[in-house]
Amino acid sequence: MVSRKKEKKRPDWGVPKGIVLLATPEGWCTSVLTTEGGMICGRLDVPINTDPQDARAVAAVMVTELARDFHDIDVDVSWDPPQEPWSWTAQVTLAVNGEQPSPDTQRGTAS
Repeated sequence: MVSRKKEKKRPDWGVPKGIVLLATPEGWCTSVLTTEGGMICGRLDVPINTDPQDARAVAAVMVTELARDFHDIDVDVSWDPPQEPWSWTAQVTLAVNGEQPSPDTQRGTAS
């Protein structure tokens, strides 16, 4: 019997293009927007009282690792200036020349 080489299955969700991070009384909630128009929602695995800058860094690392693991691409995460004190948004773009995203970009220097 001939065995077939397993093909890598494309994930059901698309390439990330944005992040929404919300501080709620129940914890840090995220929504990852995809280029195909989808949205993946969930919570960060960090304590409720985590500093917003640290929560942004965790969200950026999560999206960066998912893009690398599931789509074999490197991405940069750039946080927009906050419109509300409990809400942050970020743009996710392909990393230039396959370079690794810088820690400052992932950490998000905007408050």
